[in-house]
Amino acid sequence: MQKLLITGGKPLNGSVKIGGAKNAASKMIIACLLTEGVVTLENVPLQAETDIARELVTMLGAKTSLVDHTLTVSVAQIAETSAMELSRKNRLAILALAPLLHRAGHGYVPLLGGDKIGPRPVNFHLDALEKMGAVITQDEKGYRASVDGKLKGAVLELPYPSVGATETALLAGVLAVGRTVIKNAAIEPEIVDLIMMLQKMGAIIEMGAGRHIEIIGVDKLGGCFHHIIPDRMEVASYASMALATRGSIFCEGAKHRDLITFLNAVRRMGGSYEVKPNGILFTGAAKYNGLKLETDTHPGFMTDWQQPFLVALTQAEGTSVIHETVMPDRFGYTSVLVDMGANITLFDNCLGELPCRFKDQNFKHAAVINGPTPLNATNMTVPDIRAGLAYVVAALVASGTSELDGIEHLERGYEDLFGKLVSIGADVSMSG
Repeated sequence: MQKLLITGGKPLNGSVKIGGAKNAASKMIIACLLTEGVVTLENVPLQAETDIARELVTMLGAKTSLVDHTLTVSVAQIAETSAMELSRKNRLAILALAPLLHRAGHGYVPLLGGDKIGPRPVNFHLDALEKMGAVITQDEKGYRASVDGKLKGAVLELPYPSVGATETALLAGVLAVGRTVIKNAAIEPEIVDLIMMLQKMGAIIEMGAGRHIEIIGVDKLGGCFHHIIPDRMEVASYASMALATRGSIFCEGAKHRDLITFLNAVRRMGGSYEVKPNGILFTGAAKYNGLKLETDTHPGFMTDWQQPFLVALTQAEGTSVIHETVMPDRFGYTSVLVDMGANITLFDNCLGELPCRFKDQNFKHAAVINGPTPLNATNMTVPDIRAGLAYVVAALVASGTSELDGIEHLERGYEDLFGKLVSIGADVSMSG
């Protein structure tokens, strides 16, 4: 496997073009299974997550064509109802169950894979489908689902505003008989973008106040053309590089409305940003202040922003506190940062004000960062997408040359990361 070599210690400056949102594109590709019509998706990110979603729908009967960043998908009929032969196990597969139930009456998908960032139970997905009339069983390999007739609308109250469970409920509700209500739904920008795509296909979806989504099922959906929103996680990643290296990076295509909470954190720590008509310019500073952050579901501070931003906070004066309320085991990556010289202490009690699912559960879900601390290069193994990006940011700050393996995780989440790093002046190379 190839390794990424990064020599740090200098400011990064330049411009990067932000790709389409990974967490929107992959779900939209699966949503194409709902219709016989032709769906054209523009601004599709070219990374491994897109490849997995495309492989999944192709396996089930889709014909696809990718030209540059535009993907055309046509599913005239469902040719296969089992996704068990996927070359890479991924959490995306569970989202295929609702379309398979609509189009074929049954489906079989593998047990979940994906990043190892703590338990992400699938029961929210399955409970929603069962309340709508599906019969679901689990064996040692996967989940089988079937329905007698059609799925039926239901009132679904999610125990937590899970993005994945909200997506399953949306895909199930749009073609179900009658009315479906999702209470305590996720309202992330990627969810809203999926709703907009489904509306273009002919769905009736109403977003109410207080995480309330109402769907009136229709008999049939058609094709559409949809432009995917830019990836707000990618924006935060390059912004964190600008802050941590005290450089200046313009994120072309970044959308202000999807980054409000992140931008506030940038300003609070002493960095700066300028919103331009075609993107956002992030600029580092000579001195940063420590601050307190709590991750939360949208519109709160996104859990996927936490890792690269924490690296920037190692360069801030004083104490910073991050309370992770979304994923219980998301601070495992910090041990590598400590080895590099960072002063980070983890706690299992809640160091914040938000109601937290992990209180008294012995998860180390709060971090105290004292700085500033110089970082020194080391060899690292990337455990998942966002922790891997944090390692990249740390290596860019550190003195010396760091070696990163496991970079297939980065390739799953970022399009042309190597090329974009080179374009902003990073000293990077590949080996192996």
